[in-house]
Amino acid sequence: MAWFLSLSPVIQAFIATIFTYLMTAFGAAMVFPFKSINKKALNAMLGFAAGVMIAASFWSLLAPAIKMVEDSGGIAWIPAVVGFISGGFFLWGIDKILPHLHLNMKREDAEGISTTWQRSILLVLAITLHNFPEGLAVGVAFGAVGAGLPSATIGGAIALAVGIGIQNFPEGAAVSIPLRREKLSRWKSFVYGQFSGVVEPVAGVIGAVAVIYMRPMLPYALSFAAGAMIYVVVEELIPESQFGDDVDLSTIGAMLGFAVMMTLDVALG
Repeated sequence: MAWFLSLSPVIQAFIATIFTYLMTAFGAAMVFPFKSINKKALNAMLGFAAGVMIAASFWSLLAPAIKMVEDSGGIAWIPAVVGFISGGFFLWGIDKILPHLHLNMKREDAEGISTTWQRSILLVLAITLHNFPEGLAVGVAFGAVGAGLPSATIGGAIALAVGIGIQNFPEGAAVSIPLRREKLSRWKSFVYGQFSGVVEPVAGVIGAVAVIYMRPMLPYALSFAAGAMIYVVVEELIPESQFGDDVDLSTIGAMLGFAVMMTLDVALG
Protein backbone atom coordinates (compact mmCIF):
# COMPACT_ATOMS: atom_id res chain seq x y z
CA MET A 1 0.00 0.00 0.00
CA ALA A 2 2.91 2.36 0.73
CA TRP A 3 4.00 2.31 -2.91
CA PHE A 4 0.50 3.31 -3.99
CA LEU A 5 0.34 6.20 -1.55
CA SER A 6 3.66 7.52 -2.84
CA LEU A 7 2.32 7.92 -6.39
CA SER A 8 0.86 11.10 -7.84
CA PRO A 9 -2.95 11.43 -7.64
CA VAL A 10 -3.22 11.13 -11.43
CA ILE A 11 -1.37 7.81 -11.44
CA GLN A 12 -3.42 6.65 -8.46
CA ALA A 13 -6.60 7.49 -10.35
CA PHE A 14 -5.32 5.65 -13.41
CA ILE A 15 -4.48 2.50 -11.42
CA ALA A 16 -7.80 2.64 -9.56
CA THR A 17 -9.78 2.91 -12.79
CA ILE A 18 -7.72 0.14 -14.37
CA PHE A 19 -9.03 -1.95 -11.45
CA THR A 20 -12.62 -0.92 -12.14
CA TYR A 21 -12.12 -1.74 -15.83
CA LEU A 22 -10.69 -5.17 -14.97
CA MET A 23 -13.75 -5.88 -12.81
CA THR A 24 -15.90 -5.15 -15.86
CA ALA A 25 -13.73 -7.55 -17.87
CA PHE A 26 -14.03 -10.27 -15.21
CA GLY A 27 -17.79 -9.86 -15.26
CA ALA A 28 -17.83 -10.03 -19.04
CA ALA A 29 -15.85 -13.28 -18.82
CA MET A 30 -18.92 -14.91 -17.26
CA VAL A 31 -20.10 -15.41 -20.84
CA PHE A 32 -17.68 -18.34 -21.15
CA PRO A 33 -19.30 -20.60 -18.51
CA PHE A 34 -22.82 -19.21 -18.97
CA LYS A 35 -24.83 -18.76 -22.15
CA SER A 36 -27.79 -17.03 -20.53
CA ILE A 37 -28.61 -15.15 -17.35
CA ASN A 38 -31.74 -15.47 -15.25
CA LYS A 39 -33.88 -12.35 -15.53
CA LYS A 40 -34.35 -12.12 -11.77
CA ALA A 41 -30.59 -12.37 -11.26
CA LEU A 42 -30.01 -9.64 -13.86
CA ASN A 43 -32.54 -7.38 -12.16
CA ALA A 44 -30.81 -7.92 -8.81
CA MET A 45 -27.41 -7.12 -10.38
CA LEU A 46 -28.67 -3.91 -11.96
CA GLY A 47 -30.40 -2.92 -8.72
CA PHE A 48 -27.17 -3.53 -6.81
CA ALA A 49 -25.25 -1.33 -9.25
CA ALA A 50 -27.85 1.42 -8.81
CA GLY A 51 -27.55 1.25 -5.03
CA VAL A 52 -23.77 1.50 -5.15
CA MET A 53 -23.88 4.52 -7.44
CA ILE A 54 -26.50 6.34 -5.34
CA ALA A 55 -24.48 5.85 -2.14
CA ALA A 56 -21.22 6.82 -3.86
CA SER A 57 -22.81 9.99 -5.24
CA PHE A 58 -23.51 11.27 -1.75
CA TRP A 59 -20.88 9.79 0.55
CA SER A 60 -17.91 10.09 -1.82
CA LEU A 61 -18.82 13.17 -3.88
CA LEU A 62 -21.58 15.49 -2.67
CA ALA A 63 -20.78 15.35 1.07
CA PRO A 64 -17.07 16.24 0.58
CA ALA A 65 -18.03 19.03 -1.84
CA ILE A 66 -20.47 20.57 0.65
CA LYS A 67 -17.98 20.24 3.52
CA MET A 68 -15.25 21.95 1.48
CA VAL A 69 -17.43 24.99 0.79
CA GLU A 70 -18.64 25.14 4.40
CA ASP A 71 -15.05 25.11 5.67
CA SER A 72 -14.14 27.99 3.35
CA GLY A 73 -17.09 30.05 4.57
CA GLY A 74 -19.01 29.91 1.30
CA ILE A 75 -22.65 29.11 0.58
CA ALA A 76 -22.47 25.32 0.60
CA TRP A 77 -25.52 24.50 -1.48
CA ILE A 78 -24.65 26.62 -4.53
CA PRO A 79 -21.68 24.60 -5.91
CA ALA A 80 -23.45 21.36 -4.98
CA VAL A 81 -26.63 22.24 -6.86
CA VAL A 82 -24.92 23.87 -9.86
CA GLY A 83 -22.45 21.00 -10.27
CA PHE A 84 -25.08 18.32 -9.71
CA ILE A 85 -27.50 19.76 -12.28
CA SER A 86 -24.67 20.36 -14.75
CA GLY A 87 -23.58 16.73 -14.50
CA GLY A 88 -27.10 15.56 -15.24
CA PHE A 89 -27.49 17.91 -18.20
CA PHE A 90 -24.12 16.83 -19.58
CA LEU A 91 -25.18 13.16 -19.59
CA TRP A 92 -28.57 14.17 -21.02
CA GLY A 93 -26.81 15.91 -23.91
CA ILE A 94 -24.53 12.94 -24.60
CA ASP A 95 -27.57 10.68 -24.34
CA LYS A 96 -29.25 12.61 -27.15
CA ILE A 97 -26.19 12.47 -29.41
CA LEU A 98 -24.49 9.09 -28.90
CA PRO A 99 -26.35 6.22 -30.61
CA HIS A 100 -27.13 3.53 -28.00
CA LEU A 101 -29.69 0.93 -27.04
CA HIS A 102 -30.73 -0.07 -23.53
CA LEU A 103 -31.25 -3.65 -22.45
CA ASN A 104 -34.72 -5.12 -23.12
CA MET A 105 -35.38 -2.59 -25.90
CA LYS A 106 -35.97 -3.25 -29.58
CA ARG A 107 -33.49 -2.10 -32.23
CA GLU A 108 -35.92 0.53 -33.50
CA ASP A 109 -36.03 2.08 -30.00
CA ALA A 110 -32.34 3.08 -30.12
CA GLU A 111 -31.62 6.55 -28.78
CA GLY A 112 -29.25 9.23 -30.01
CA ILE A 113 -28.41 10.09 -33.61
CA SER A 114 -29.97 7.68 -36.09
CA THR A 115 -27.52 5.04 -37.32
CA THR A 116 -27.40 1.67 -39.05
CA TRP A 117 -25.02 0.21 -36.45
CA GLN A 118 -25.73 -3.31 -35.23
CA ARG A 119 -27.82 -3.88 -32.13
CA SER A 120 -24.81 -5.40 -30.32
CA ILE A 121 -22.73 -2.24 -30.83
CA LEU A 122 -25.58 -0.06 -29.58
CA LEU A 123 -25.94 -2.20 -26.44
CA VAL A 124 -22.24 -1.79 -25.66
CA LEU A 125 -22.40 1.97 -26.22
CA ALA A 126 -25.24 2.25 -23.70
CA ILE A 127 -23.06 0.74 -20.96
CA THR A 128 -20.02 2.74 -22.11
CA LEU A 129 -22.08 5.90 -21.74
CA HIS A 130 -22.71 5.31 -18.07
CA ASN A 131 -19.21 4.01 -17.34
CA PHE A 132 -17.78 7.44 -18.15
CA PRO A 133 -19.20 9.20 -15.06
CA GLU A 134 -18.07 6.26 -12.90
CA GLY A 135 -14.47 6.69 -14.06
CA LEU A 136 -14.79 10.46 -13.74
CA ALA A 137 -16.01 10.11 -10.15
CA VAL A 138 -13.03 7.95 -9.17
CA GLY A 139 -10.61 10.36 -10.84
CA VAL A 140 -12.17 13.38 -9.14
CA ALA A 141 -12.00 11.62 -5.77
CA PHE A 142 -8.25 10.99 -6.07
CA GLY A 143 -7.74 14.46 -7.50
CA ALA A 144 -9.52 15.94 -4.48
CA VAL A 145 -7.04 14.20 -2.17
CA GLY A 146 -4.14 15.50 -4.25
CA ALA A 147 -5.59 19.02 -4.18
CA GLY A 148 -5.59 18.95 -0.38
CA LEU A 149 -9.34 18.92 0.23
CA PRO A 150 -9.62 18.30 4.02
CA SER A 151 -12.85 16.30 3.69
CA ALA A 152 -11.33 14.05 1.00
CA THR A 153 -9.25 11.09 2.15
CA ILE A 154 -7.24 8.47 0.31
CA GLY A 155 -9.31 5.84 2.08
CA GLY A 156 -12.50 7.38 0.76
CA ALA A 157 -11.12 7.49 -2.78
CA ILE A 158 -10.06 3.84 -2.56
CA ALA A 159 -13.47 2.92 -1.13
CA LEU A 160 -15.14 4.60 -4.10
CA ALA A 161 -12.93 2.69 -6.56
CA VAL A 162 -13.65 -0.60 -4.76
CA GLY A 163 -17.38 0.09 -4.74
CA ILE A 164 -17.45 1.00 -8.42
CA GLY A 165 -15.36 -2.08 -9.17
CA ILE A 166 -17.73 -4.37 -7.27
CA GLN A 167 -20.75 -3.12 -9.19
CA ASN A 168 -18.85 -3.30 -12.49
CA PHE A 169 -18.58 -7.08 -12.18
CA PRO A 170 -22.31 -7.77 -12.59
CA GLU A 171 -22.50 -4.98 -15.16
CA GLY A 172 -19.90 -6.73 -17.30
CA ALA A 173 -21.93 -9.92 -17.17
CA ALA A 174 -25.11 -7.96 -17.89
CA VAL A 175 -23.52 -6.82 -21.16
CA SER A 176 -21.69 -9.89 -22.45
CA ILE A 177 -24.30 -12.55 -21.70
CA PRO A 178 -27.16 -10.73 -23.50
CA LEU A 179 -24.78 -10.24 -26.43
CA ARG A 180 -24.34 -14.01 -26.51
CA ARG A 181 -28.11 -14.28 -26.85
CA GLU A 182 -27.77 -11.96 -29.85
CA LYS A 183 -25.96 -14.90 -31.56
CA LEU A 184 -22.47 -13.44 -31.10
CA SER A 185 -19.66 -15.87 -30.31
CA ARG A 186 -18.55 -16.19 -26.70
CA TRP A 187 -15.23 -14.50 -27.49
CA LYS A 188 -16.81 -11.60 -29.34
CA SER A 189 -19.38 -11.17 -26.57
CA PHE A 190 -16.55 -10.98 -24.03
CA VAL A 191 -14.54 -8.51 -26.11
CA TYR A 192 -17.55 -6.22 -26.56
CA GLY A 193 -18.52 -6.57 -22.90
CA GLN A 194 -15.12 -5.65 -21.50
CA PHE A 195 -14.72 -2.85 -24.01
CA SER A 196 -17.55 -0.97 -22.30
CA GLY A 197 -15.24 -0.42 -19.31
CA VAL A 198 -12.24 0.90 -21.27
CA VAL A 199 -13.55 4.45 -21.01
CA GLU A 200 -13.16 4.47 -17.21
CA PRO A 201 -9.35 4.90 -17.04
CA VAL A 202 -9.60 7.71 -19.59
CA ALA A 203 -12.31 9.47 -17.58
CA GLY A 204 -10.40 8.84 -14.34
CA VAL A 205 -7.28 10.60 -15.58
CA ILE A 206 -9.33 13.49 -16.96
CA GLY A 207 -11.12 13.92 -13.63
CA ALA A 208 -7.93 13.82 -11.55
CA VAL A 209 -6.04 16.26 -13.77
CA ALA A 210 -8.97 18.66 -13.94
CA VAL A 211 -9.46 19.05 -10.20
CA ILE A 212 -5.74 19.27 -9.39
CA TYR A 213 -5.13 22.13 -11.79
CA MET A 214 -8.48 23.85 -11.21
CA ARG A 215 -8.80 23.60 -7.43
CA PRO A 216 -11.42 26.38 -7.07
CA MET A 217 -13.68 24.27 -9.27
CA LEU A 218 -13.29 21.19 -7.07
CA PRO A 219 -16.70 21.38 -5.30
CA TYR A 220 -18.36 21.79 -8.70
CA ALA A 221 -16.37 18.86 -10.15
CA LEU A 222 -17.33 16.55 -7.29
CA SER A 223 -20.99 17.54 -7.61
CA PHE A 224 -20.82 17.25 -11.41
CA ALA A 225 -19.66 13.64 -11.13
CA ALA A 226 -22.46 12.94 -8.65
CA GLY A 227 -25.09 14.42 -10.95
CA ALA A 228 -23.84 12.41 -13.91
CA MET A 229 -23.98 9.20 -11.89
CA ILE A 230 -27.48 9.87 -10.57
CA TYR A 231 -28.67 10.62 -14.11
CA VAL A 232 -27.46 7.19 -15.19
CA VAL A 233 -29.14 5.51 -12.23
CA VAL A 234 -32.53 7.13 -12.79
CA GLU A 235 -32.51 7.08 -16.59
CA GLU A 236 -31.07 3.62 -17.11
CA LEU A 237 -30.28 1.30 -14.20
CA ILE A 238 -33.49 1.56 -12.20
CA PRO A 239 -35.86 1.23 -15.20
CA GLU A 240 -33.89 -1.74 -16.55
CA SER A 241 -33.80 -3.43 -13.13
CA GLN A 242 -37.59 -3.11 -12.89
CA PHE A 243 -38.24 -4.90 -16.19
CA GLY A 244 -40.55 -7.89 -15.66
CA ASP A 245 -43.19 -8.91 -13.16
CA ASP A 246 -41.05 -9.69 -10.10
CA VAL A 247 -39.10 -6.56 -9.13
CA ASP A 248 -38.56 -7.31 -5.44
CA LEU A 249 -35.05 -8.64 -6.08
CA SER A 250 -34.01 -5.46 -7.89
CA THR A 251 -35.21 -3.40 -4.93
CA ILE A 252 -33.36 -5.64 -2.48
CA GLY A 253 -30.30 -5.48 -4.71
CA ALA A 254 -30.40 -1.67 -4.64
CA MET A 255 -30.65 -1.68 -0.85
CA LEU A 256 -27.70 -4.04 -0.56
CA GLY A 257 -25.65 -2.04 -3.04
CA PHE A 258 -26.28 1.16 -1.10
CA ALA A 259 -25.39 -0.54 2.18
CA VAL A 260 -22.16 -2.00 0.77
CA MET A 261 -20.99 1.34 -0.66
CA MET A 262 -21.96 3.23 2.49
CA THR A 263 -20.07 0.73 4.63
CA LEU A 264 -16.96 0.97 2.45
CA ASP A 265 -16.98 4.75 2.47
CA VAL A 266 -17.60 5.15 6.20
CA ALA A 267 -15.19 2.38 7.19
CA LEU A 268 -12.34 3.42 4.87
CA GLY A 269 -13.05 7.12 4.52
